[in-house]
Amino acid sequence: MIRVRICVLLVVALCAPSLCAQRRGQANSNWVLVWSDDFKSGNGPVDSHKWTMETGGNGWGNNELEYYTDRTNNARVQRNLLVIEADRERYTGKDGVQRQYTSARLKTQGKFAQAYGRFEARIKMPRGQGMWPAFWLLGDDIGTVHWPACGEIDIVENLGREPSISHGTIHGPGYSGDHGIGSAFTLPAGKRFSDDFHVFAVEWEPKEIRFYVD
Repeated sequence: MIRVRICVLLVVALCAPSLCAQRRGQANSNWVLVWSDDFKSGNGPVDSHKWTMETGGNGWGNNELEYYTDRTNNARVQRNLLVIEADRERYTGKDGVQRQYTSARLKTQGKFAQAYGRFEARIKMPRGQGMWPAFWLLGDDIGTVHWPACGEIDIVENLGREPSISHGTIHGPGYSGDHGIGSAFTLPAGKRFSDDFHVFAVEWEPKEIRFYVD
């Protein structure tokens, strides 16, 4: 069995409107915390009041090979960290199809939604061909207007074949998929995002979206 783990600390914050003045490119430290999960519950399942473990294995529009489960094998709190674990194993999902990989996909849909603010996570990425970890936002109206009309902000995506590169991208009508608007950041001196934890963040305002790494 092959196991890959992603350890995450997630924090979501809302900008205090009277304290948002800042220079372009400089992170704003004046925020009012409105939601967070620091996973300090010790060991066990994720907090179901904050998270839904989405299940399925339909490829998710990306030809993904894994089946997302709601098992603690694939997502759990361990030593005060969220561990998302991708396993190579034979697994038959609710659709009756047997697949060779499992993983987990967590969302706050129906439990928390926020337009504008600072959204950040402290993440140690996995490494290896085929890995595609991501921390991202989807419009809360996806169930009615669907994608890409709902909008999407990819705070970070990291491809296994690019261990030193993170991608930040936005998607919407006319600029989705391969035509998304974004840029990449490369760690210096050959360092890899799997070597240590890094903080990935977006500051989202009505007329501007800023991406940050550390």
